[in-house]
Amino acid sequence: MKHQKRGFSLTLLFALLTFAILAASVAVAAALSYVLTRFGILPIQTELFPESLQLLLFMSAVSVIVGTILSMLAVRIPLRPINWLISQMNRLADGDFQARVHFKKPVSMLPAFVEVENSFNKMAQELGNTEMLRQDFVNNFSHEFKTPIVSIAGFAKLLQRADLDESQRREYIDAIVEESARLSVMATNVLKLTKVENQSILTGVTEYNLSEQLRGAALLLEHDWTRKNIELDMEFPEVTIRANQELMKEVWINLLHNAIKFSPDYGPLQVRISQQPGAVQVQIVNSGQIPPEELSRIFQKFYQADRSHFSAGNGVGLAIVKKIVELHRGTVQAESKNGAVIFTVTLPEGEEAS
Repeated sequence: MKHQKRGFSLTLLFALLTFAILAASVAVAAALSYVLTRFGILPIQTELFPESLQLLLFMSAVSVIVGTILSMLAVRIPLRPINWLISQMNRLADGDFQARVHFKKPVSMLPAFVEVENSFNKMAQELGNTEMLRQDFVNNFSHEFKTPIVSIAGFAKLLQRADLDESQRREYIDAIVEESARLSVMATNVLKLTKVENQSILTGVTEYNLSEQLRGAALLLEHDWTRKNIELDMEFPEVTIRANQELMKEVWINLLHNAIKFSPDYGPLQVRISQQPGAVQVQIVNSGQIPPEELSRIFQKFYQADRSHFSAGNGVGLAIVKKIVELHRGTVQAESKNGAVIFTVTLPEGEEAS
C-alpha cells in the first residue's frame, strides 16, 4: 500500500510538471498568435476573428487535457526504476543489507543508471560488512572482557577463604593483577584506535634512529618471544627517519606482538630494514600462513583471524598500525607465501608534519 501511494504521488508530480510545461507552451503560442493577428501579420478575416479565437482556445484546452492524461500514463514507465530504487533504499534504511539494485533494459544500458546501480550496491555491501564487523566486535569484545572478569571474580572469592596459606594467597593475587592488566590493555587499545582515527594532522615529527626503536620494541616483548623459544633475527643497518616517534613505536610493538602470537614455538622471526628510492621499508617475517580471504580483512577494526579466541586480543592492533602508517603517508601490506607471513611497512623519507 505504501509503495502504491509513493508510485502514485511520483506519477502525479511528473504529470503536473508535464501539464505545467504544456500549459506554458500553449499560453505562449496563444499569446503569440493573438499578437500576430492584432497587428495583421497573421491574416484572419475580421468578421471571423471571435470564432477563430474561441476555436483556438477550445483546441488549446483540449490539447492540455489530453496531453496531461497521456503524460500521466507515459511517465509511469520511466518512473519504475526510480520507484524500485526508493524501495531498495527503504530496505537498506530498515537494516536489510542484502538489498541490491539491478535495473532492467533499456534503463540498465544508460551510463547514469549503471553508475547509480554500482554505487548503491557497493554502499549496501560496505554497510553489510560494517554491520558484520560490529556484531563480531560485540561478540569478541564481550568474550575477551568476560574471561578476565570471571577470573578476577573467582580468585577474589578464593581470597576470602580463611584457610589459605601465603603461597596460595600470593598466587591468586598475581592472577588478579595479571587479568586486571589484560583488561587495561584491551581498553587502552580501543582508546588508542579512537584517538588515531580522529587525528588527521601528523604532529610531533622528529628525526630519530629507527633501528634502535625496533630493537627497543623487541626488548619490550622479550618475555613473549623467549617463552616460545622464537629465533629472533634483527640484523639490519642503522637507519634514521623523520616521523612521530611515539606513534611509530605503537606500530612496531603491534606488528611484533602479532608476529610472535601467531608464530609456532621455536619458529624464526626476522626483521629487515631496507632503504628504497625516497622511502624506508621495514619487513617483519614470521613462519605461518594466512588464508587469502583473511589477508584483505586483517587491517579492519575488530577483525580477528583467530576465531577460537585462544589467543588474547580484540582485533584493534593492526587497525591502529594501518591508521598510524597512513598518517605518515606510508603504506602497510601483508602477504602470505612460501610458509611465511610478511608485513611490509613503507615510509617516505623526509616526512613532515602536515
